[in-house]
Amino acid sequence: MNFTNKVIWITGASSGIGKALALQLSNLDCKLILSSRRESELNIVKSQCNNPNNVAILAFDLADYGMMKPIAKNAISIFGSIDILINNGGISQRSLIIDTDISVDKKLMEIDYLGTVALSKALLPHFMSQESGHFVTVTSLMGKFGSPYRSGYCGAKHALHGFFDVLRMEHEKDNVKVTLICPGFVNTDVSKNALKGDGTKLEKLDKATENGLSVEEFTKRMLIAISKQKFEAYIGKKETMGVFLKRFFPKLLHKTVMKSEVR
Repeated sequence: MNFTNKVIWITGASSGIGKALALQLSNLDCKLILSSRRESELNIVKSQCNNPNNVAILAFDLADYGMMKPIAKNAISIFGSIDILINNGGISQRSLIIDTDISVDKKLMEIDYLGTVALSKALLPHFMSQESGHFVTVTSLMGKFGSPYRSGYCGAKHALHGFFDVLRMEHEKDNVKVTLICPGFVNTDVSKNALKGDGTKLEKLDKATENGLSVEEFTKRMLIAISKQKFEAYIGKKETMGVFLKRFFPKLLHKTVMKSEVR
């Protein structure tokens, strides 16, 4: 993996996958910009990084998607350029459709889809001007197939695949790369922070998440996929087979997911 002299911007860097990426990348000869809403938590992550002088903090909220142009301009000014944007920030959901207020669907789309798209569009002219750049977007296996209790989350993640597939097509000529990372179950606090139907947090670690890949193992595989500039990477345990089943045996996938009753 060659990340030497690269400037890498990571959103959702205060915990989970984003934090693990920051810690692993800080051992390499690159510069990092860490972003999330929680500046105090970002500073803790920075203090745990190797070579913290090569780590900058830029706190903002993905929900403020109308502000992404000045945020991107600010990020570029920190080290003079950006080579890789890792779109990792977002929230999940755990609620039945019938129990989910439309405000929750709206929040999921604003943060998981519109915030990520707006930030990427704001940075795109910079990638075009330097004739290189790499968008790495953490979607989910839920961006490839659905699962109960995650309707709004699935919708937002499916939308990301549509947008970034087209971005790759339109800007391949500009040497702009796109990698979609599709995690399965990873042992992070994603389920604890997931929204319930009324918009409050679940505050519970579900068994599937608890039994998932360690975040360290996941990020190791993710960095390999980034270095290989893969179009898509499905990273998890047996749940990654759902992508194959969805394509060739959709009814079997439906029965398998319903039988598992994963929440």
